[in-house]
Amino acid sequence: MTDAGPLIAELVAESDDLDALVAELPADQWAAATPAPGWDIAHQIAHLLWTDRVSLLSVTDEPGFAEVLAAADADPRGFVNRGAADLAMLAPAELLSAWRTTRTALHAALRTVPDGRKLAWFGPPMSAPSMATARLMETWAHGLDVADALGVRRMPTSRLRSIAHLGVRTRDFAFRVHGLPPPAETFHVELRGPDGQKWEWGPGDATQRVTGAAEDFCLLVTQRRPPAELDVTAVGVDAERWLSIAQAFAGPPGVGR
Repeated sequence: MTDAGPLIAELVAESDDLDALVAELPADQWAAATPAPGWDIAHQIAHLLWTDRVSLLSVTDEPGFAEVLAAADADPRGFVNRGAADLAMLAPAELLSAWRTTRTALHAALRTVPDGRKLAWFGPPMSAPSMATARLMETWAHGLDVADALGVRRMPTSRLRSIAHLGVRTRDFAFRVHGLPPPAETFHVELRGPDGQKWEWGPGDATQRVTGAAEDFCLLVTQRRPPAELDVTAVGVDAERWLSIAQAFAGPPGVGR
């Protein structure tokens, strides 16, 4: 078995927090616009449902996922948007119920993945812990979109460490997806966690450095806020460039907020 258990527990907690945010909303409020152009709250939950469904396919039905991947390759951004748009047409109660059922099945399936197995995805294949982290990141980011639509401030938690870790790990991907060669030098990243903890990645004597608040770094790598609004600073030309293109999610370059 894998060591994905703690990460799956974080994913469950993040999903439950978002569920609580929308569970009691009147049906008409699901149509409230979010910061993503053209997406309302129903689209945000529908996207999570769609992505959880294809994640479950990756774990349990590799040929089925291969068919999804082939369709996505033809039109990556449009394919994802259509998936959200189609499911967003469900009645809110039905949409929420489907997301609950699907995510529960996904969490259970991830716990069964043998150590060493790589799960096919739209980017590089992932281990079960990596997929759980990716789902955590997406759930947090789209949950933020919902919270913004409702005017709610969600308090940061220690789960941000896993999202920040993914943001650091996807540095080279962010450069490549923008057609740029990844820097040869490893960066040092030092962030302040919600309770003042110091979270670090990379050698302490690195000349290229990124520092700041963990929540703001997570907002940066999920492209939920423009860099100029965030408490994240860089030292070094490559580190500064990274802050302008950082992207923790798979797919083509994001347009940001």
